[in-house]
Amino acid sequence: IFDQRDNDLFYTEMMRGLRAKGEHRIDTTGFRALGVTSAVAEEGKTKTAIQLAVNMASTGRKKVLLMDLDLRKSDIAREMRIGATPGLSEYLTGAVSREEILRITSIRGLYLVPAGKPVSSPVDMLAGEKFRSFLKELRGHFDLLILDTPPILPVPDVLTVSEQLDAFILVFRLSYTPYKLLRQAVDELGTGKIMGVVLNGDEKKSEKYYSRYYGNYYKL
Repeated sequence: IFDQRDNDLFYTEMMRGLRAKGEHRIDTTGFRALGVTSAVAEEGKTKTAIQLAVNMASTGRKKVLLMDLDLRKSDIAREMRIGATPGLSEYLTGAVSREEILRITSIRGLYLVPAGKPVSSPVDMLAGEKFRSFLKELRGHFDLLILDTPPILPVPDVLTVSEQLDAFILVFRLSYTPYKLLRQAVDELGTGKIMGVVLNGDEKKSEKYYSRYYGNYYKL
């Protein structure tokens, strides 16, 4: 799963750090449902959601569900090399049961709900009572729900579900997304809904910065 950087120690440590900080905030706030989003597409939100879910489940302390909420353009099924259908869209239309879309992964404690067949306009489905009830039911079965949502600015899907989630992790891709778009996304979502921001950028620059301030501590 995963990312070609998985064997890179710096990247691995950064993801573990994200997990540790995220778990601390979750434990102290009682958050159970987290969205992972970004201002625009191609900022790395899906890989961040996957790695966060994997790292959370791998500790053995939490039963984690990863859900692909990007019903327009899903990526999680491909990234995790599973079939995309049936998925959430089929469940919300009544074509399949809940049990048919819940997948057990190879990682102990990690479960997955793929997006299913792409939907051109899923806003009504996500705002509907069936999705609300499904999310409420999942809260009772899992310690943590991580939902990979669409980006904020291109479509209204995130704002449609924001009240149903406890908080969001916002992924910002350095040297790619203009700051004004990040600011616009924050304004639309609301600062009170943002648990934290993940900076995704130039690994080489980041590693030099990390090494400068922490020396060889993070090296084997």
